[in-house]
Amino acid sequence: MRQIFIDTETTGLEPRLGHRIIEIAAVEMHSRRLTGRRVHYYLNPQRDIEEGALQVHGLTNEFLQDKQKFRDIVHELLEFIRGAELIMHNASFDVGFLDHELGLAELRPLSECCHSIVDTLKMAKELYPGKKNNLDALCERYEVDNSRRALHGALLDAELLAEVYLAMTRGQDSLLMDLEAPSELDIAINLHDLQLIVLVASPEELEAHAQQLDSIERESKGKCLWKKLEAGEIAGMVVQPQPG
Repeated sequence: MRQIFIDTETTGLEPRLGHRIIEIAAVEMHSRRLTGRRVHYYLNPQRDIEEGALQVHGLTNEFLQDKQKFRDIVHELLEFIRGAELIMHNASFDVGFLDHELGLAELRPLSECCHSIVDTLKMAKELYPGKKNNLDALCERYEVDNSRRALHGALLDAELLAEVYLAMTRGQDSLLMDLEAPSELDIAINLHDLQLIVLVASPEELEAHAQQLDSIERESKGKCLWKKLEAGEIAGMVVQPQPG
């Protein structure tokens, strides 16, 4: 499925108070690789930007004065995201503003234009309860280079989010990693010809391993893959006890 990473910058925090989107970016991923397709717009909000928001993104009223309005780009944006899974960090914020803009344009809400919406902030809170989970914190945690992020910017933040998402969901540290699939020759290696040394775990090591899995199970709220493997919940597989 196509995945689209979206970020917005706004004049303030509350669309209900008339705040508007002033920048929006969306980047496309397919089969866990960025395709290079993207859309990026600066928008004239037809209202002043709050000082607090200006300190976050640095976009001024003067800079945006000659830019397009949301209604000028909305159909191109919707065509780009149609049918895709949308991924955002703190999705309720971006969706709230996008639904507000769509409503002003007399169009259907965002949820009716896409396949589904994923909130990476919610994912991060489940993985790291009680810790900082903003985009900068996640970049640091997963060693994603965010050195260019002096201010918030929709396009850069959407690209960083894509990289963070890959790390969160597969442990891949960077989109720049070029992982080659194993060749048929590699797969065809006869393991019986290898002289492997098997070291059997001691009862104490097995107990420590079990305690570690229990700890991971608690921290991840029941998402420990090894526990599921032992229980035979993954592809019908069951780990058989090895003779001691």
